[in-house]
Amino acid sequence: MPEEALPITSHALNSMGNTAIVDESGRHTYKSLLEASARVASGLLGGQPDLSEARVCALVPANFDYVAVQWGIWRAGGVFVLLCTTHPLPEIEYAINDSDSAIVIYHPQFKQFLNPVIQNNKARKILPTVDLLSSSTASLPAVGQERWAMMLYTSGTTSRPKGVVLTHLNISSSILSLVEAWDWSSSDRILNVLPLHHVHGIINVLSCALWSGAECEMLPKFDAATVWENFVTKKFTLFMAVPTIYRNLIAYWKGATEQEQLKMSEACRKFRLMVSGSAALPVSVLDEWKKISGHTLLERYGMTEIGMALSNPLHGERKPGYVGTPLPNVQVKLVDDEGNDIPPYSGRPGEIYVKGPGVFLEYWRQPEATESSFADGWFKTGDVAVQDEADGYYKILGRLSIDIIKTGGYKVSALEIEEVLRTQPAVKECAVVGVEDEYWGECVCAAVVLRANKHVSVQELSEWAKFRLARYKVPKQIQIVADLPRNAMGKVVKPELRKAFLPANKSQ
Repeated sequence: MPEEALPITSHALNSMGNTAIVDESGRHTYKSLLEASARVASGLLGGQPDLSEARVCALVPANFDYVAVQWGIWRAGGVFVLLCTTHPLPEIEYAINDSDSAIVIYHPQFKQFLNPVIQNNKARKILPTVDLLSSSTASLPAVGQERWAMMLYTSGTTSRPKGVVLTHLNISSSILSLVEAWDWSSSDRILNVLPLHHVHGIINVLSCALWSGAECEMLPKFDAATVWENFVTKKFTLFMAVPTIYRNLIAYWKGATEQEQLKMSEACRKFRLMVSGSAALPVSVLDEWKKISGHTLLERYGMTEIGMALSNPLHGERKPGYVGTPLPNVQVKLVDDEGNDIPPYSGRPGEIYVKGPGVFLEYWRQPEATESSFADGWFKTGDVAVQDEADGYYKILGRLSIDIIKTGGYKVSALEIEEVLRTQPAVKECAVVGVEDEYWGECVCAAVVLRANKHVSVQELSEWAKFRLARYKVPKQIQIVADLPRNAMGKVVKPELRKAFLPANKSQ
């Protein structure tokens, strides 16, 4: 049963007796994780020698089963296609169909939800986790670093999410960079409250912990009271979250009694590192959290296609509003509008270009999008930054495209949301923009033009959208308007549209 080709599983061999995962059912060692993932792999193979990069979708909650399924897919030679447990069925079906997955794995708690997929299935295997976890073990294939490992769906400038293909080398390179930069070790314990269809939770938290022989406690979802209870009653060394989570933790702390506040603040002193990412961290949040916890949050920058690229230092100054300097084995540069490299330390803004072994392989079945996203081997992130002239720290200024919205730690496509809203029978036209918001980073806002003789209220439209879009994609502000602002070419002028929506602090 070859293990050498997959570093993350070979590392587990060195920590067999250590606790790997803690979840609602108890503690699980690295030994039990290797055994369970081997059973999953054998069940997926079903007598085949190798899945040969067949795509395998999985809808599994954040617990031990999730990790066993993830590792099992990898060890069988498959490509793990991530599904979000809180997404509505249309988005789940899109990922299954677009990825052309040969197998769909589901946890029993999602059986009723997935019934339409199960009943209409003709071309793929649908397997419950309980069957896979009870499989008998068989010989597993050797899986090389160059093989495809994972596909995550991310919204880009196209109207539908794109599948980002990562190899095992991409994943291990990203892990190694963070393990070195943030001094991960087997003595670390981390609490994971992040969704596991996003690199922040999968790579930065879960995979770095398991690579290091550390312990990862998994909560099924974020709840401020539960997180504070865990902080107070258990000993953790690391915590990573998005700015919205830190805001919720701050609000809960402020609502507690003075005695409870003292206990919560004291609990934070046990941590060696707290990290914020996936969206810009407001300086006000950084300052409030430091007063409560004693920690200056380490802010970093990355995205699905590149993993993590920039980070404030573990030891050294963490500058408010900045995301630090390049991580180990990552190259970063800024490029101006004419495609010319901007000299380092010049103080001139430009688009962030990234190169390194952690950069993704391709967009699934979108060769033109892949080609247009690279320039001489450098990935063009679409984010604009400026480098401080004194110390070289990078400061993110925003997106090149107004159609990309970063909200609550997620990057979403305005075009995708518009496409869904236009399927509502009463909607003639619509436009979606992101408006700066202290709570969400950016608030998703929609202006809607109704068809003649049709009527739908803002509340009805919002409820309708909740059944077709992930929660963070549902517009938090909707305005029904007579027309949309357009230029002479008929294109919607989105900067003008933004002005019609409420200021950030009124959007909650």
